Amino acid sequence: MGIRIADTPEADRPRERLWNTGPAALADRELVALLLRNGIRGLGALSLADALLMEFGSLRALAAAETEEISSNPGIGPVKAATLVAAFELGRRVRSEPDLRIRPITKPRDLVSVVGPQLSGRRRETVLVVVLDARNVPTRTVLVSAGAADGSPVPIREILNAVLRNDGVAFAVAHNHPSGEPTPSVSDIESTRALAEAARTVSLRFVDHVIVAGEEWSSLKEGGLLT
Repeated sequence: MGIRIADTPEADRPRERLWNTGPAALADRELVALLLRNGIRGLGALSLADALLMEFGSLRALAAAETEEISSNPGIGPVKAATLVAAFELGRRVRSEPDLRIRPITKPRDLVSVVGPQLSGRRRETVLVVVLDARNVPTRTVLVSAGAADGSPVPIREILNAVLRNDGVAFAVAHNHPSGEPTPSVSDIESTRALAEAARTVSLRFVDHVIVAGEEWSSLKEGGLLT
């Protein structure tokens, strides 16, 4: 039987330790246990957290898991799974939220630094649009598509609507390749060119389209594929 949080000295409980020493002092299992809130009969929240981390192998793998995969573990269920997935998604968004003091996007690496954290660890192709002001400074990132594991089309209408809705005058697009290969596909090239043409019709500047694959990335503009 796992030790319950209620059976541990108050000062050693995750919530109290967070208040007294700060969240950075807590182990992964303690932070996960706080999100789970409680355990089940015979298995406390800390033991459930241990079981989850052991099942997925690492915190990074748990953060990349689908809601259904997490909820299928004994003692978790849909509510706890949704809480975990939401927490990990918030973490991605915070890391990728543009800093208004950031320098303008002048090269592909600048763009990758903005979108990389939000695309990191995703197992499905996800399309982001980075809304830019007149100086090419990012003002917002918007997730416009999260498709199947083997591909996500570039949604032209949704991208342009996201830019216009957020008062952008320019934009960039990014998506990930879960395969780990950053080379643009034929579909990537064709959809990027169609997006560029559509952007011109509504007087928006299309700055670049980058593909992120783990630590690797490629730029369609840098590769001469965006005109």
